[in-house]
Amino acid sequence: MNKNTRVKLNDDLTMPVVALGVWQSHEDTKNAVLNALKHGYRHIDTAAAYHNEEAVGEAIKESGIPRNEIFITTKLWNEDIRNRNTRDALKSSLDKLGLDYVDLYLIHWPAEGYEEAYLEMEKLQEEGLTRSIGVSNFRKSHLENLLSKVNKIPSVNQIETNPQMVDEETIQFCKENKIVIEAWSPLGSGACLNDSTIQEIADKYQKSTAQIILRWLLQKRIVVLPKSVHEERIIENIDLFDFELSEEDMNLMNQLNQHRRTGPNPDNFDF
Repeated sequence: MNKNTRVKLNDDLTMPVVALGVWQSHEDTKNAVLNALKHGYRHIDTAAAYHNEEAVGEAIKESGIPRNEIFITTKLWNEDIRNRNTRDALKSSLDKLGLDYVDLYLIHWPAEGYEEAYLEMEKLQEEGLTRSIGVSNFRKSHLENLLSKVNKIPSVNQIETNPQMVDEETIQFCKENKIVIEAWSPLGSGACLNDSTIQEIADKYQKSTAQIILRWLLQKRIVVLPKSVHEERIIENIDLFDFELSEEDMNLMNQLNQHRRTGPNPDNFDF
């Protein structure tokens, strides 16, 4: 496995298994993306709600890397879902990114009207404005409802997943329906980095606790979106392909789940 290892989606597109997340990267976004691309990342994950699509677009342009070598994800915000504004929202994101298409367009949260928004996204995919479509923060109940009303199964579901927060029911449902899971907050917003079990495993492999967590997720066939604006961390977070966790260590990690969210609950959010 190398740093550009990819996973095949259910629409036959392939996606790099490590992405740079840019939530709350603020004025450091452009630099972070340039550093990530310099060090081998080929997948950048942004969103309209992050207010940094322009910076991502500038970095892509300045990198000199051909567009077709970089996988770009952005997301449809809740206000646009509720206002039936899906098409204009994607066009606005494309303008800010300076791109003709994105590789993956996600519904950011299961806000009211998400079924209609997804049906519009199916058309946008057919028109080539996004190569793939999916969802974010959808639990099993949301997915079951969505699948009963749309024509295309989402290619991806991006959910909070880390050693302390594993929604097994949703992950199992996604596996059964060939929906790739992407982990946001893979390090639990830092809460998992000082766990003594993970530290012991990290010492054994001579890796950082962050690398152990990210490797654990990859071996569970989950795409990871670590966020950092520091070059040394950006390098560390993709240096995951020269070791493999044993089954015993995977099981130790699996036992750390506490269903403890660092972000909002998709069943109960108010924004």
